[in-house]
This record gives sequence, C-alpha cells and structure tokens, in this order.
Amino acid sequence: MRIVLLCGGSGKRLWPLSNEIRSKVFLRLLKSEAGVRESMIERICRQLDEAGLLESTCIVTHHSQVEITRNYVGEHIPILAEPYKRGTFTAIAYAVSYLREKLQADPNETVCVLPVDTFADTAFFRLLLRFPDVLLHSKANLALLGTTPTHPSDQLGYIVPVLPKGNDGYSFIHQFIEKPDMQTASRLIEHHAMWNCGVFAFPLKFMLAYLKDKGHPTQVEHWLAHYEHLANTSFDREVVEHTLPAVVMGYDGYWNDLGSWTALSSHFEDKAIGSGGISDDSSNTHLINELPYPIEIIGVSDLIVAASSDGILIANKDKANQIKEKLEHVPQVPMYEEKRWGSCRVLNHGTDETGNEAMIKQVKLIQGKYTSYHRHRKRQEIVVIVTGSAEILMEGRIYKVQAGDVLQIPAGFKHGIKAVTDLELMEVLLGKNLAQEDVIRVAMEW
Repeated sequence: MRIVLLCGGSGKRLWPLSNEIRSKVFLRLLKSEAGVRESMIERICRQLDEAGLLESTCIVTHHSQVEITRNYVGEHIPILAEPYKRGTFTAIAYAVSYLREKLQADPNETVCVLPVDTFADTAFFRLLLRFPDVLLHSKANLALLGTTPTHPSDQLGYIVPVLPKGNDGYSFIHQFIEKPDMQTASRLIEHHAMWNCGVFAFPLKFMLAYLKDKGHPTQVEHWLAHYEHLANTSFDREVVEHTLPAVVMGYDGYWNDLGSWTALSSHFEDKAIGSGGISDDSSNTHLINELPYPIEIIGVSDLIVAASSDGILIANKDKANQIKEKLEHVPQVPMYEEKRWGSCRVLNHGTDETGNEAMIKQVKLIQGKYTSYHRHRKRQEIVVIVTGSAEILMEGRIYKVQAGDVLQIPAGFKHGIKAVTDLELMEVLLGKNLAQEDVIRVAMEW
C-alpha cells in the first residue's frame, strides 16, 4: 500500500503563529511521548513509522512549503511540489500520476490518502493496513474511515452507512453530508452517521481509469504544465460523492480535528508557552508567545492569546475561527519563515517618497548548512555578520567572513552563504517589490 500525505493550508485558522509558509502542521506545540514538543507533521510521520507505513509514504505540498517540509521530515520521503494551490482533487491526481509513472507502482496496489494534520492514536494508523483487504473483499472502488461522533458539529463531514458495520469491520455507504447545520447533524447521529476522518483509499487502477475517463492526463509533466489553469476542486466533490460502491471502516479510538485554537489548545500541557504568564483565576485561557516581550493575562477566561512576528491575536476561543474570514481579503506577507538551512525574520520594511523599499531581516543558519547559489534581479543586499563565521560564495569566489564583517551584494550577482559555525546575520535588502519572490537559483548544492 502507498500512503499519500496532503500537506498545505493557507495558514489563516491558527494565525498569527501560522502563515502561508509555516502552516499549522509545522507548529511545535504538541507534547510527544518522549516529553518534547513536536509538530503535527512530525507526529504523523512518527506514527506512520510505528505502523510500518512511512517507507511507502510521499507528501504533496505547495512549492513554497517544500523547504520547511523537508526540514521537518528529513531527506528520505519523496515530496511532490505543486506549482499552484488547486485543491485536493488535483493534488491526489498529481500524486497518483507520480506513483505510477515515477515510482512504477503496481496498478493493483492500494493508495491511501490522508491529511497531514490527522490527530489520532497510533492504532488509527495501524487500521489503515486493513484497506487493501477491505477493498478486495467488498469489491468497492473507494474505502473511507469514519469515527463515532461525540457531539453534533457543523464543522465536520458525515458518512451515513447503509447498515451498522458487520463482523467484517466495514459497511457500504448510503450518503455523504458535508458540514451540515447543527439540527441536521443531530439527526444524522441518531441514524448512526459517522464523522468523516478525511481518509480515502482506492486501488491505483481505479483512479488511473477515472482520470482517463474524464479526459485528464496521467503524466506528471502534463499535470505540472497545466496546473495554473486547473480548477480548484476537492476530491470529495469531484470523486467521493459520485463513486459507488464505496465502503467505510469504523474507528473507535481517539480522533480529533485540530483545525481550531479550541481543539489544539486542549492538547497543551502548559497554559503559557513562551514569555509571560496567566493568573490562576483565568480559567481555560492559553498563551502562546513567540515574541521576546512578556505578555501577562489577568482575570480573563476562555481566551486564546497568540503572538508572533506576523501579529497578535486575542480572542474568545469559541470566536477565534472568525480570524480566517478577517484575513481572507487582506494580503499577508509572512514575517517569519523556516528554511532547510535555518530561519529568517523580517524586522522592518518601509518605502521612501520615491517608491524605493528597504527591508531588514534577521537570518539564522545552522552550522554546516547553506543557502542555494542564487541571484536577485531587482534588489541588492548588504550582509552584516552578527555572530559566528561563514563562507560566502559570490561570482565564483569564496570569501571567509566573521562577526563584524560587512559584504555588499549588487543586484544580479550570484551568491550563497554557508554557516561554518552557527550563524546569525542581518540582511538589508534595497529595491522595489521586496515582498515578492525574486530568486533565480543557479544550484541548490555548491
């Protein structure tokens, strides 16, 4: 069986800690069994490994998140980069084409797709191993995973089985209902409906035939060449709602959707993470502070307070999801990014009366890591080494620099930097449209 992890998101629901580059799955806020904080993507990879499935896993994500994804999962998991965000149907179709064309997967193999923010016990992932037998025995084209609802919710999808599951552990599906109102959700639960866990399994040959019948390509390069013009559609609407026969397996253990501050904060072991504190009379209030300035909360309950370089959120937990709507039409420039070599944080960004911009970044590189060898078309850089030592390759020459050294890099000059020791530098960018990407990579390794 092949596992496809869908990794993405706009970074709005858990703003300001998440942004378009560092989405919620990269936030190290969950306590692992070893007692250290881990992210959702690290947790799910650990659990897939415990279930013996990590070696057959690949990840699909937007190209802007490839570096941070690699930073969290290592070098051994294939990462498929989407040139544009086009919904789960396109992501899954791209992955299916990749599995067949690039990895030579057998058409009879089962493909299991799940979101990277799946939060469940390890037993949940061991249950995935049953999908191939369930598909074979039921002769269904599609198999899903559902769990018993604990309460009515209008934020989740529901699966209505024909009958409760039998001794073989699955039921045929009668109907799907996506995010019903609360009254409908209560009625569905009375009729043994299950929450949809967002997991899909199908024979590879089923999806290859589906793509062919709908006039879609099955070649990776063809998908990539046309990505920009593809519709933004979900796999649920495009495939699941129109596929019969389909079956659902039931899962009776712990499962939760960590798509809100309310759900996520329920798994925090500490009320305050970062600089600051919360008074004893502030019940059900949590603080996550990435800024160097302390935040003190006194006498206020049911709040989420989150602070980062991207902004500060102070909200009642039940209303915090409204931030997504507020940010929907507001351009968001990530002020903090994690890279495969370290991290960078925007400290200041301004424009003078002539329209020229200046941006100051704090950049940290891990010892032994290095940036790509690249150039910028429309901006010059001034690099000031704050701590540590480095080698800078510029136009074919290597310069050794250390704390206190300053280097000017004109627009168009090829350059890259390697951290000889742990390195901190200040980077001053001068030019126009500095918030937009202006990188031409010559080589990733040098």
